[in-house]
Amino acid sequence: MSGIAAAALSVFISADASMAQSKANDAVQVTMPDGRVIQGEEYIPTIWVDPDGCEHWVMDDGAEGYMTPHVTRQGIPVCHRGNVCGVMNSDQYFATDSARISAPGKQRLREFFKKTGAQAYVIAGHTDSRASDAYNLRLSLRRANSVARVAQTTGAHVVDVRGYGERMPAASNASAAGMAKNRRVEIICIR
Repeated sequence: MSGIAAAALSVFISADASMAQSKANDAVQVTMPDGRVIQGEEYIPTIWVDPDGCEHWVMDDGAEGYMTPHVTRQGIPVCHRGNVCGVMNSDQYFATDSARISAPGKQRLREFFKKTGAQAYVIAGHTDSRASDAYNLRLSLRRANSVARVAQTTGAHVVDVRGYGERMPAASNASAAGMAKNRRVEIICIR
């Protein structure tokens, strides 16, 4: 350890040791090294990373924000998305305009979840753009929930289920092939 780092650590430890804290009725009283007494509420920050890789902070007064300084032009935080370990083409698993999974589809999903063995999963449903935005959001969420129910029967830990509708296309909706790629359920593995 360098001399500067050791000195900084020493100052931090001695300052920390000289601060006496007492807590009563959610009030905190701190005695500073110079003898000043500061009294106020305890303010506890919490930090977590969501399944999309976004780092959040929240204070005990309910204020919340993102820790990443990187944002898009629209001001949306740029996060590091988890590993998409499975993309299920919904045409192979669901009938048109349905969230019911076929029996062979359920079996393939069970095998997938047993084989993958991630610590947790995020299930995200998507659609093409043929129906209204509101309808597609509901359909994509229903399909994602259907996949999540199959995952849970295998003991898989599903931490989040989302429906994005047509809002995150994988391909152009201008062709039948593109629309087929957009009708999907993504499984994000958290390792």
